[in-house]
Amino acid sequence: MYYKVLFMSRQNPVRPGPPGGQFETLQEISDIKRIMERSSRFISLSGLSGIAAGLCALTGAYFANNILTDYYFEYNRSGYTDQNFESLKVKLLIVAGIVLAAALILSFIFTWRRAKQNHLPVWDLTARKLMWNILIPLIPGGLFMLAMLQYSEWRFVAPACLIFYGLALVNGSKYTLTDIRYLGYLEIILGLVNTQFTGYGLYFWAVGFGILHIVYGVVMWWKYEKPPVPLEG
Repeated sequence: MYYKVLFMSRQNPVRPGPPGGQFETLQEISDIKRIMERSSRFISLSGLSGIAAGLCALTGAYFANNILTDYYFEYNRSGYTDQNFESLKVKLLIVAGIVLAAALILSFIFTWRRAKQNHLPVWDLTARKLMWNILIPLIPGGLFMLAMLQYSEWRFVAPACLIFYGLALVNGSKYTLTDIRYLGYLEIILGLVNTQFTGYGLYFWAVGFGILHIVYGVVMWWKYEKPPVPLEG
């Protein structure tokens, strides 16, 4: 219906007439387009959600780096067994789980707050479509990464995280703000580059889930949520 409105506006241009009437017609078309956009896209995503997710990711990367540093220190000193490596994987999975939970909770809080400010529902048909399209790449990706850990193919876990997450963002972008698609492209590119530098997976992970999220969140907040500057006079 959104594209139908655009088609109608092009097929029926505003005819010359009184300035006031022309303005009102344009305003009506703008209102209709805005209503159609709200009905077809989930527009309550908050830039603050991206910033919060990025900060959670950087915090998680810090703790993961400490865990890896301790592991390699002990490994170089006395050597480690397979049991120690299994313990390392469990610790990293716990950190990843905590980071994911914290990021999801904070993202929901900021999104819920923005939806309430705009008098929009948080969980409607569009939100469900968005969630489903994001989960389609994420669930297989998560199972694939668990299988890699099962067989100790840990080198490509970080690239797979970035690639599948980027695919999820691109897949879900048609049901929300299109800006999120570009974040998805960057995540995919970063993950592919990471496949050639597997020893630096944690740093790529921190850049992709941390820095890129923060930059994206700041841009989105500035573009859609920044309070208008009051006019002087």
